Amino acid sequence: MHFAAVLLLGAPAAAFAKEPPICTDRPAKANATCSVPAGKFQLESSLAQRAWIESGGVKTDIWQVGSSVLKYGLSNRSDLQVSFTPYVDIDSGPSHVSGIGDLTVRYKYRLTGDAAKIQVAVIPFAKLPTAKQGIGNGKAEGGLAVPISIATGSPVTVVLGPEIDLLADSDGDGRHLQLVNLVNVSAPVAPRLTLAGEFWTATNFDPAGNVTQVSLDGAAAYALSNRLQLDAGTNLGLNRNTPRIEFYAGFSIRF
Repeated sequence: MHFAAVLLLGAPAAAFAKEPPICTDRPAKANATCSVPAGKFQLESSLAQRAWIESGGVKTDIWQVGSSVLKYGLSNRSDLQVSFTPYVDIDSGPSHVSGIGDLTVRYKYRLTGDAAKIQVAVIPFAKLPTAKQGIGNGKAEGGLAVPISIATGSPVTVVLGPEIDLLADSDGDGRHLQLVNLVNVSAPVAPRLTLAGEFWTATNFDPAGNVTQVSLDGAAAYALSNRLQLDAGTNLGLNRNTPRIEFYAGFSIRF
């Protein structure tokens, strides 16, 4: 989700007159329509993320440490992104597995001009199966996200997040679609602090049975400078198919 820093800490304004505020795809699940400036790198990382799932009487505790996206700006409208999780731990009672997560490569391209009140971007992506069985499914998968950012004429920004995914069937034979959507509303509540609320849904059309997940999410981002942002958030599952609760905290830095 797009969170922009607006103030600097103890630095002359002229020194960063040409440097845009950092714009990120975190916190929350929404993607921003902006990209990393050409020639710059940006790291967006969760220090830690924890989720609890309860299904069929089985409780699962999931830890993710260091989940990160490394981005490189290709132009003023596009960037290349690689996301990875160095450590995942999944504990569901008698079953316990840990290791690295899958690797995902994404390309973001903004379709609209800088001054457009409605901004639209496309993000094709592919997941590479680097995680072992039990953390990942061992299959290559992909999809296309189309974030739409709407300026309301006030400090409030509304983001829509339609996405379509092509996933492996649960039996390992064939592919099926998953449809994702969200509505994210964010606004600055102080010069450096932005809050966001989000409603998210995902419907997985696996031949073994359709599964719909729904969550209500909240997040906060605090800008330490035009290059550095801290964040935290909570996702609350609204049905039994969705993780009951998730907590995370992290940071984003451009260099």
